[in-house]
Formats: sequence, structure tokens, C-alpha cells
Amino acid sequence: MAKFEIIMPKLGESIIEATITRWVKNVGDTVEEDDSILEIATDKVDSEIPSPVDGTITETLYNEGDVVPVGKVIAIVEMDGADVPAEDKTTDKVEEINKDVKAAAKEAVEVPQKAEPKAVAAAHDFSDSNRFYSPLVKSIAKTESISVAELDSIKGSGKDGRVTKKDVLEFLETRKAGTPAAATAPSKPAAPKMDLPPINTNAGDQIVEMDRMRRLIADHMVMSKQISPHVTSFIDVDVTNIVNWRNKVKDSFLKREGEKVTFTPLFLDAAAKALKDFPQINASVDGYKIIYRQAVNLGMATALPNGNLIVPVIKNADEKSLLGLVKAVNDLAVRARNNKLDPDDISGATFTTTNFGSFDSLTGTPIINQPQVAILGIGAIRKQPVVLETPQGDVIGIRHIMILSLAYDHRVVDGALGGLYLKRVKELMENFDPKTVI
Repeated sequence: MAKFEIIMPKLGESIIEATITRWVKNVGDTVEEDDSILEIATDKVDSEIPSPVDGTITETLYNEGDVVPVGKVIAIVEMDGADVPAEDKTTDKVEEINKDVKAAAKEAVEVPQKAEPKAVAAAHDFSDSNRFYSPLVKSIAKTESISVAELDSIKGSGKDGRVTKKDVLEFLETRKAGTPAAATAPSKPAAPKMDLPPINTNAGDQIVEMDRMRRLIADHMVMSKQISPHVTSFIDVDVTNIVNWRNKVKDSFLKREGEKVTFTPLFLDAAAKALKDFPQINASVDGYKIIYRQAVNLGMATALPNGNLIVPVIKNADEKSLLGLVKAVNDLAVRARNNKLDPDDISGATFTTTNFGSFDSLTGTPIINQPQVAILGIGAIRKQPVVLETPQGDVIGIRHIMILSLAYDHRVVDGALGGLYLKRVKELMENFDPKTVI
């Protein structure tokens, strides 16, 4: 019997280590080629590692939660035939699955970082340090405003004294407790950090640690509220034409294409067209500079089966036909729920939509997905009595009504601009042509 070594593959240029989040297969399990063996996470993206060979797992060298450097052997598979070098197949197989994680250096789960002022950026110039720091450690340092001087003062517990994630988190706990830390170089006085109120627990309470994705979401939401002064405007929309059109075509479309046509691509189409009319909404803020985006890349917040949230992105949505949007929405939604998204699928959004209506909520006040300046909330569609103007006078009719909400960054988007954008989306939806062919 021959032994095959499964190694931790290289998941991108800047990725030098990954955390084992779950062993899908255990010692003694039989695996076939392409079977998922384990799930890993980096500071950029989650992924699965497939088996490059058929055989039986005889040994796993790391536990769940361990941080493993790229290139290290993580498992041994016993198979028929002669020994095969691990590097040859494992890396190729992972590159097929993850497509080289080419966007790992951009945004993860749509959690972009706020552009730092020059003085703060200088404090994070790691070229000034003689020590090596992993991308994960650097990311934590930037997020938590840990200067290079402070990092250099941390005693590392990793190989050759390398600072690990655990070391940085312990340092943060110590700093939070009041132990003096090395001086940083902020460009202006930092806002006082609020201490969390003490939380009491009672008998029967269950305490559950947040998973990695939920922590990212939590930090991103708090960061967004701290950065952007949020204002939310609302408007109601008569989507009767859209509802009637969908009811008319959905069965024939399902029979022809083998997939459903939902309301989401119709709403995204209107949102994208309105962004072309109001490019100030399709923007980002960098200090006192406004970046107007040329591309219209729509993020659509998608709920996952585990209760977390991810935001896959439809690139150049304004250039797609309605059929193209339907295909793109269905593809991204399915792959999101099956954890099959590539890093490029969740990066580069310039504007985001979130559908409260899928959970029967009338409306909501969404939080802006930084570094964007606005997010569109889509409410539930309800039948309501509405006053209709006709040549013969006003009448009351039953119409399908939906509430749209737009949360926007009041640093650069005023109420007039936010209201005009919402009004334009409403016009596009209400004037939808019921004779549209898809």
C-alpha cells in the first residue's frame, strides 16, 4: 500500500497560512477523488480541500482550529500503488476548485476596510519592521489600530518567535484591561472606546461563541455605523405590472430554462438603471474625496442556511439583459447557499440591495455595506386598496404595493439626492412593460 500526503495548498499570493475549521473526513474513512476532506478558512475566504486520490485516511496531523502554514502535510491517505508526491496533485485540485483565489487580496464576504488617513497608514507600514507578520496578523492590526511598534513589542509564540493570531488577541485583551501599550501615531485624537456593559447570565442560559463569519459581519456592521451617518428614506411602489408579468411567464420560463424567474432580477434591473441616472449614489468616500464608480456592480445580500449573511456580486449589472440578470441571480444564490462561491464572486460591489420581503417584512433600515454610500432595502409585496386616478374620476382598486427603503451616507448623499434616486427606481418599476419578452 502506498501513502499519499495531503498538504495545505497555496490559496493565493498573499495567503501563507489557513485555519482548519472542520474535518469532513476522519481517520479510517474511505475517500474518493474529489471528495471533500476538510474545510479551511483564511482571513479572506472559506474553502474546501478535496482529495486528489482514492484511498483511506490513516492519519490527520492537525486538529480543528489549528492554524497551518501553506505547504505543511495535514493528512495521510493510504492508497493502492506507488507513493505519489503530495505537491503534484493537491495544489492542482485546489486550484480547480478555488480558481487560485485571485481576489483574496480584495474583499472578503464583502467586508472592505475603510481607507486609512496617511498618518495612520504610516503607522501600519510593515516594511519598517524587521519581523515577519502574516496577512491575518496585519489585517487584525489594521482593524484594531495596533501600530507596528506595538506588534514588534509582542512576544510571539509561533515558530521562530513569529507572532500568531492568538498572540495578537491576547495583546488586545491586555490592552483593553488597561496595560500601557506602545504609542501609536494617529492623525487626530481617537474617539473614546466605549466599555461594554456587564452581561449577567441566569440558569438555563446558553452561551454560544460566534463563528468566524458572524464575527466578520458583526465587526463590519459596527464599523459601518461608526463611519457613516446613516439616513433612511422610504417610498411605496405599485408593482402590479411586475407581479402580473411574472405570474404570466414563470411557468413557461421554468419549463424552457429549467429554473425560476423571481422578483429579484426585476428589482436589480431597476436599481442598476437608476444608478446610471444618479451616479452620485454609485460611489465611495475616501477621506474628503468622493470616488464615482464607472462600473455598476450590484451586491445582493443572501441569507445562508446557518443564519449568516453573504453578499455575492453581479458585475456590470447595467449591461445585462433581463435574462442575463435572472441567470446571474439564480447562479449566485445557489452557489452561495452551497458554499461554492469564489472570492471574485463576493468582491467589487459598488451598491447593495437586501430583500426584507423574502421574510415577509414590510420594510427595514439596512446598514450600508462599506465602502459604498447607499443600500436599497426591498420590502414584502402586499395587496392593498389604492386610490387610482382615471379619466372618469378617482376609484379604489386592489394593487400590489411594496415599500422600498434607501439608507445612505449623509456625508455625501443628502435627502434630496436619496429621494430622487428612490423616486427614479419607483418610476422604473411602475412603468415596467407587461409585454416584456424574456
